[in-house]
Amino acid sequence: MQRWTRRALSGAAVVGAAVALLAVGAAGSPPAPSGTEPAGNVAPDGSIAALQADLERVPGDFRSWTALGGAYVQQARLTADPSYYAKAEGAFDKALALRPEDDGALTGQATLAAARHDFAGAVALSDRALAVNPDSATTWAVRSDALNELGRYDESLAAVRRMADLRPGADTSSRASYAFELRGDVDRARAALEEAVQLANLPADKAFAQYYLGELAWNTGDVEAARTAYEAGLSVDPSYLPLLAGRAKVLAAQGDTTAALGELRTVVERLPAPEFLVAYGELLEATGQSEQAQEQYDVVRATQRLFAANGQDVDTELALFEADHGTPAAAVVAAEKAHAKRPLSIFTQDAYAWALHQASRSAQALPIARQAVRLGLPSPALYYRLGTIEAAAGETAAARISLQKALSMNPDFDPLRAPEAKALLGSLR
Repeated sequence: MQRWTRRALSGAAVVGAAVALLAVGAAGSPPAPSGTEPAGNVAPDGSIAALQADLERVPGDFRSWTALGGAYVQQARLTADPSYYAKAEGAFDKALALRPEDDGALTGQATLAAARHDFAGAVALSDRALAVNPDSATTWAVRSDALNELGRYDESLAAVRRMADLRPGADTSSRASYAFELRGDVDRARAALEEAVQLANLPADKAFAQYYLGELAWNTGDVEAARTAYEAGLSVDPSYLPLLAGRAKVLAAQGDTTAALGELRTVVERLPAPEFLVAYGELLEATGQSEQAQEQYDVVRATQRLFAANGQDVDTELALFEADHGTPAAAVVAAEKAHAKRPLSIFTQDAYAWALHQASRSAQALPIARQAVRLGLPSPALYYRLGTIEAAAGETAAARISLQKALSMNPDFDPLRAPEAKALLGSLR
């Protein structure tokens, strides 16, 4: 799951950052609360019903249309049901028809574009919103997240700094942490997340920061610290399901695969998002339950088709999934499409290189895979794939270094890939 998690939740964070603003309205509204996630993880069914009732009474209230759009985007995130995207789009369009160039509705459209993985569109919409209200910290947050996904990392960092000037708080600290982590500065990334925990006013915000503290510890091999962070998050917000998935990784690494499978089963029953379905399927596969694993992979394919049918770009995720569990030809097709749209993103580069390697084009994949680790992100999965590609391309000495780096970060980083990394490193020695 590690290769999915940060990217998938980055999209979720983009959505969550703007929901509080959208619930209030347009320019001149009070600033949004400080959390990167919306206030609480309870599905906003009640808010949707209340807003719909308000709009039946006052259909010309553009602020309520904006808030309804935000509630739909949040509902899509919380349920993994992309059918809410079209409803959100309609609500934002209605708000803008009532008040053209309203910065709240434009920011809402930007969050929707980001949720659909149209990150270039999210940047363009956030720029329009900032032209109306250049002092919206929430809009700067959306812009920063979208720029990260496009691989425009220095511009994203500049947006975080602008956000910090306007509204320092937990959401700014969380984004600063990611900027440090991307560049391999683990100590500063951890300090910024610890600051986010202290600054957060809401349980969901604390849970979000604790989750990424756990992820940071996991990716750098401190399994006990990872478990502590995941459980600390669950103690303040038991409904934050990524924390359960994180704890499942720890349980599996510590040998308790039965408990790990139970936790992942709980997660996918409540939130059947692809990253969790893949994690569940791969742990089933690693424990010899191939038929049950294939069932999960079939659900992943169906879910990806559903997302694509509702306007979400799934090419990067599809490329990695097909490279590992499908056909190399399909992986390359998806990866080429993703790379054409986001050639600077280290995650898109990683997916493209891996797809090429699985299609027996390792020499072509190698320079792309090396670009994917250029920032120094502490990711065992990235270095495992780089090392595997280097070995296939005949770069034995470099492959040993990359595989050793992956395993030194976390020798149990993945139930399927870590054993493969160990076996390949052994054969190279």
